[in-house]
Amino acid sequence: MDEPIKMNEFFEKGFKFIDLFAGIGGFHQAMKQLNGKCVFAAEISPETAETYKNNYGIEACFDITKVNPDDIPEHDVLCAGFPCQSFSKAGGRKGFQDARGVLFFDIVRILQYHKLRYGGPKYVLLENVRNLVSHDKGNTWKRIRKELCNLGYNVIENPLIVSPHYLDVPQLRERAVIVAVKSEYFDKKIEISIPSKSRNTCSIDSVLMKQSSSEYMLQSFRISAYEERVLKLWDDFIKGINKKIIGFPIWSDVFFEDVDTTDFPEWKKEFVRKNKELYEENKEFIDKWYIANKRLKGIKKTHRKFEWQVNGSIDTIYDGVIQFRPSGVRVKLPTEFPALVAMVHVPIIGKQKRYLTPREAARLQSFPEDFKIDANIHLAYKQFGNAVNVKVIRTVFEKFVDYVEDNR
Repeated sequence: MDEPIKMNEFFEKGFKFIDLFAGIGGFHQAMKQLNGKCVFAAEISPETAETYKNNYGIEACFDITKVNPDDIPEHDVLCAGFPCQSFSKAGGRKGFQDARGVLFFDIVRILQYHKLRYGGPKYVLLENVRNLVSHDKGNTWKRIRKELCNLGYNVIENPLIVSPHYLDVPQLRERAVIVAVKSEYFDKKIEISIPSKSRNTCSIDSVLMKQSSSEYMLQSFRISAYEERVLKLWDDFIKGINKKIIGFPIWSDVFFEDVDTTDFPEWKKEFVRKNKELYEENKEFIDKWYIANKRLKGIKKTHRKFEWQVNGSIDTIYDGVIQFRPSGVRVKLPTEFPALVAMVHVPIIGKQKRYLTPREAARLQSFPEDFKIDANIHLAYKQFGNAVNVKVIRTVFEKFVDYVEDNR
């Protein structure tokens, strides 16, 4: 349960905020918990905007590039989770050369207009991928900071890097959170931090639905017979070999094929060498395993690869968190889930042989139990993958405002 808000004057009085690139309202949830009222929201996806409307009663289906800032009411806080794909490692890292990257300047446009109109919002709160900080050798962040400073804002020197698992929410999802306040209101150096936390400190059990009370519903999320076959053969494998700590991906095809590594990069040559070595050390068992599993006939090439990322802490796949990924079947410790992302490889809870449910995804993003989830399961996963984590945003903004108000 969330702790009660600290009643400094800003929160006690209540404040108005706008929610740009709103998604399903991660910022909205956090600001509402802090006594904020949303006066405008913009989300370009019609399906996502419909989820937003169903939960908050606000029409949010707007293309921010076409929004007239005169149509946006006065507000105290501008919130924006501006598109991250152009700055992320997975998205090509084109930054401001990508059409999605330049959407930051729509934030600038809105701030400029409202600065002239009534002085502009007191606070700015932005979120993006961690890679924003280092993108283009730091020049992207310097440009963003300079633009905000030129608008009269006192901007934190470097974004705060925060993951839900720092706050005891079992998800590894480091994000950059940018805070700024009008310089005329607070001109001292912003010195706040969110203490980082080691991995493997949480438990996925804190977000899982109780199996006994939801058995019928959970059946629909069970893995397929094919997936169960894949997991069993790899579980047999990991139990049978003489190594329990493996620092490289297992490529079973390498065991039984001559691989010409001449044109391979060094890292790939090393993986092939280690796989050959693993095979030679366990040849008798692996040969029997291979034959017992019908020489992996019918197993997709991708699923003939395996990543055992558990540091020897568990002995069976079924005690871990599993994903079917392009790089292979990946198993991690049951302490935190990997980051929910829009292009989802939905995690599997090994001990229950089922996929994470949308309600559990909601919990990983710290949305409340009464949040109305899109009925389309695939859309729901995507929407939570795109969302900002409510607890992360609330914690950062609460700490920031407290700092400003206490140190003026």
